[in-house]
Amino acid sequence: MRLILLGPPGAGKGTQAQRLVDKHGILQLSTGDMLRAAVAAGTPVGQRAKAIMDRGDLVPDDVMIEIIAERIDRPDTAKGFILDGFPRTVDQAVALDRLLDERGLSLDRIIEIVVDHTILSDRILGRAKETGGSRADDTEATVSKRLAVYREQTAPVADYYRSRGALKQVDGMGSVAEVAARIDENLRAGTDA
Repeated sequence: MRLILLGPPGAGKGTQAQRLVDKHGILQLSTGDMLRAAVAAGTPVGQRAKAIMDRGDLVPDDVMIEIIAERIDRPDTAKGFILDGFPRTVDQAVALDRLLDERGLSLDRIIEIVVDHTILSDRILGRAKETGGSRADDTEATVSKRLAVYREQTAPVADYYRSRGALKQVDGMGSVAEVAARIDENLRAGTDA
């Protein structure tokens, strides 16, 4: 099972991804973790990424795609994976489709967790209070910026997959268990939940 979970910050993607990992025995592939591992391993693409990061620049899409390619070629991804933090732009989605196609693979499901945007800020800030404010990016200013960046850059990814008939939506409003049940139903039936 190869999945992408889409949705704005605070939609519960991380929580649901971890639940799917535990339930299905698949891997959660975080682009940040993959990037750090490639740099630590000193792979050719990791060395290129390190040089870019040492200059203070963002790692470009082509380098991230190479890192993802290296990671999904490993045997431990045979049962499947959930991509975490990728794709964030339509260009990245197109590049990912091309990468998977070159390997004779495809995504089994792209699920968008749909939430009421008016309550997201409260949800994220509430999470920060519950966890003692442990996340530096859970302040009102950074939450507003993260939501604006999502609307501008990442929301069009859902439109891209929707136009290809590949996007399924689930209602992300409710308890973790309720949203999980909707995702599970979507995975079983392959229809909007």
